[in-house]
Amino acid sequence: MNGNDLLRSNPNNFSNHLIVSNPLFSPIRVGGLSLPNRIVMAPMTRCRALGNVPNLLMAEYYAQRSGAGLIITEGTSPSPNGLGYARIPGLYSAEQMAGWKLVTDAVHARSSKIFVQLMHTGRVSHLSNMPAGAKVMAPSAITAAGEIWTDAQGQQPHSAPEEMTADEISTAIQEFAQAARNALAAGFDGVELHGANGYLLEQFFRPTSNHRGDAYGGSVENRARFVLETIEAVKNAIGTDKVGIRLSPFGVNGDMALYPEMEQDYFYLIEKIAETGILYLHLADHSSMGAPAIPDSLFEGARARFKGCIVRCGNYNAATAEAVLQSGQADLVALGRPFISNPDLVERLQNGSELRQPDFSTLYTADEKGYTDY
Repeated sequence: MNGNDLLRSNPNNFSNHLIVSNPLFSPIRVGGLSLPNRIVMAPMTRCRALGNVPNLLMAEYYAQRSGAGLIITEGTSPSPNGLGYARIPGLYSAEQMAGWKLVTDAVHARSSKIFVQLMHTGRVSHLSNMPAGAKVMAPSAITAAGEIWTDAQGQQPHSAPEEMTADEISTAIQEFAQAARNALAAGFDGVELHGANGYLLEQFFRPTSNHRGDAYGGSVENRARFVLETIEAVKNAIGTDKVGIRLSPFGVNGDMALYPEMEQDYFYLIEKIAETGILYLHLADHSSMGAPAIPDSLFEGARARFKGCIVRCGNYNAATAEAVLQSGQADLVALGRPFISNPDLVERLQNGSELRQPDFSTLYTADEKGYTDY
């Protein structure tokens, strides 16, 4: 879950008084987007999409936080098969598109930009969270360790996935492309592919979860194939300048394990992503939530290989965000947890105002408490 590890994080791990620094608040042009500042609202699952359909409460939530130069939504499934968590939204039906139009209209009315994050949960799933007829699928039939919340049965072990057939792989890629088309029809400015946090795209790329013996498994070239083919299908559907991707090198969410070749494998993937010409690369460092830190060498290597816009995310405050912007290793900085309890976060950072602390017990509940009432 985009915010799954929030429950294990320290609610005091960002400063109450953050230093105001000009680079963070200066405008920037990224492709066809003119952004008033370099602050991105990071994607965070919040589980308010009852029936997997976005609603007016969600529109209010995103509108409240539209001071961000760019908003990236919570993970949104391109398929019923990707709805692994309770109450997460989709973007494959007319009803869902209409719901998301409420959100994009509300955000655009406040002059912000918004991308939808397309997230297929793959094996990080439970059948109780999915509609009738959907199934849990993954590159290989390897069940993820750990448990997942279900509204019907509480905490449950992850459901065992079925290994995807060649036809199912092709279908999944086309579902991403169609969801991207739906996103633009619903008013989004673009899409972010969720290639992080142990979900389907990363499941194909990591040898932990991919034991296939065909063209989508084995070598790093084969394991990267699903990610790269998905990027190509999506950019062909909506345009290269409307597509970003999120990666989490050294992340361990979703029962992912570290392995010796990880840095070089991600360098290969980033090189290939750069060749696609997409708008941005979003790198998520989960070390503040217990994962190993991404080494500086990987950030430096990513910048050397990807010449487009780089977004960095990972427990930043104004001072550390300014430092990474000035280093040239990033063009935008994404903030997550502070936006939960500070809908006016950008204004607070500019003024050096105190930040409210979030109520971590309400991160994934179903109503306005801890969502729109800060």
